[in-house]
Amino acid sequence: MKHVTRVVLFLLALCTAPFALAQTCSSGGGAVVCLTATGNSSNITLNWTVSGSISKVQLYRDTDSDPTGRGRIAQLSNSATSYVDTSATSGTHYWYWIKFNVGNSTFNSNAADATRVVVASQGGGGTPGTPGTMRAMTSLQLSQEMAPGWNLGNSLEAIGGETNWGNAPATQALLNAVKAAGFNSVRIPMSWKQYADSNDNIRADWMARVTEVVNYARNAGLYAIINIHWDGGWMQPNYASQAATNARITKFWTQIANNFKNYDDHLLFAALNEVMVDGDYGTPPYEYYTVHNGYNQTFVNAVRATGGNNAVRHLVVQGYNTNVDHTYNFFAVPNDSAANRLMVEVHYYDPYNFTLNTGNDNIWQWGSIATSPANTETWANESYVNAQFDKLKQRFITGLGMPVLMGEYAAVARLNVDPSQQYRTYWDQYITRAARQSGLVPVYWDDGYSGNHVMGLFNRSNGAQYYPSLTSTIINAR
Repeated sequence: MKHVTRVVLFLLALCTAPFALAQTCSSGGGAVVCLTATGNSSNITLNWTVSGSISKVQLYRDTDSDPTGRGRIAQLSNSATSYVDTSATSGTHYWYWIKFNVGNSTFNSNAADATRVVVASQGGGGTPGTPGTMRAMTSLQLSQEMAPGWNLGNSLEAIGGETNWGNAPATQALLNAVKAAGFNSVRIPMSWKQYADSNDNIRADWMARVTEVVNYARNAGLYAIINIHWDGGWMQPNYASQAATNARITKFWTQIANNFKNYDDHLLFAALNEVMVDGDYGTPPYEYYTVHNGYNQTFVNAVRATGGNNAVRHLVVQGYNTNVDHTYNFFAVPNDSAANRLMVEVHYYDPYNFTLNTGNDNIWQWGSIATSPANTETWANESYVNAQFDKLKQRFITGLGMPVLMGEYAAVARLNVDPSQQYRTYWDQYITRAARQSGLVPVYWDDGYSGNHVMGLFNRSNGAQYYPSLTSTIINAR
């Protein structure tokens, strides 16, 4: 969803790639020690360089960056320059320090941090298998294992921090609950610019948190999809923004892809989100959609260039504003060095007055079960849904062998006029079923909130379902 919609709603309511901190150094007594840490599925490896003469070398560890309370894990020879920490717990992020003496004075190295990463599973159920394997599957074949999907919305893409839009931090228990309910994939919207420096270098602690949440999903047995979401709105598809945006897409996705280079094919990268020129919801001119198509190409090029499993990773690219009609009319398939490893993404929120317009509850019924014409839109009924999804099927799935990810869809609760949620439930059921019958992968937008004019299914604090019957209806619609 667009940032503005999320804010309004809120106000109204695997073996993984090694991850290492960029090297910094610390000096004391005329000696300089530069420590780095790299995590993999087996251990965390520490390496350091020493300039000068040091003694009484010791290694300390903690689970936060505050050295207070850290514990010593090894006493080392004065000539040591490496250590392998096999006692690190998988999925836990650690900070390390070298403590050393120069003469009778004691000093500490810089802090280096890393995670011993969780081995990604090969099956949908979370049972560990051969780490890092990319199966010989087309994206179309893979998509058949992904439905239904669920969005961890209004969390890791929240401007100001993960909890700044009112949701509790994502946990393993939450993702386990999502899987137990019957969902097979999770889309994890992401913000990156607020966690990067002026040169677009992503902060180490943020990359570690993203890795942690992806590992939650993989541990639960879910496919995981990560993207660059609204992210402050810097992705304007026009000529004026084109060069700068392409450069940032390349810089961000190179870092993200390298971090996850060895994850298996249960992790997918999705380029962008609902990219459009701000405020212009009309039919895009040539400039807008061709620049947007170029952003998709830049994304594919950046990811493929990192190699490893990313050379054949399944990637998701978007139609203009993820609008069904604009995608059908203007989307260009990017050139790709990997065959049959692309998906196209659309979103579905029609009719707006029923699904999203919280400023007016006049339109609160939908479809053939509606009893009041005055409270029902005259368009976007069942036949419209079928036609929209069928044309996506014909162009992409049948015509190109390219699966369609319906990355967002939902309708707000209107408890003040429909306390039983009859019409919301029917809309969710019909959209989910029609999408799946057309071969689309529907991914429900959960904003995390319970109450009127919001879309939450799961309590982010404990994983409990707000509306078990509604969730079951979505899961079983096929």
